[in-house]
Amino acid sequence: QVQLVESGGGLVQAGGSLRLSCVASGRTNSWHKVGWFRQAPGKEREFVVCISWSGGSTVYADSVKERFATSRDNAKNTVYLQMNSLKPEDTAAYYCAYRSYSSCSFNGYDYEYWGQGTQVTVSL
Repeated sequence: QVQLVESGGGLVQAGGSLRLSCVASGRTNSWHKVGWFRQAPGKEREFVVCISWSGGSTVYADSVKERFATSRDNAKNTVYLQMNSLKPEDTAAYYCAYRSYSSCSFNGYDYEYWGQGTQVTVSL
């Protein structure tokens, strides 16, 4: 079992920044993956980024590649999502998810454990 807790969401003006945190506990493994997903009201869940639990390789969605960055703090068992140059279309509930495999997946169904989500709202 892996438990995930996100934090850091909030309301920000367009062009601003936020940093989301995902703290993991339980049976994690450095080869496994953590993904960030988002879901806006009335829309399907969308892949944002995937990172190795060890903090190595990353895969980004094209829509965020130049603006978002993910990183890992081993000492704090935390994965971060730094979001810069935020746009109103980034408004969504953001979730971190854990995948017990050594490869990333764009499909949320391939992740076994999910956090409760944190809301990000970007205003004009």
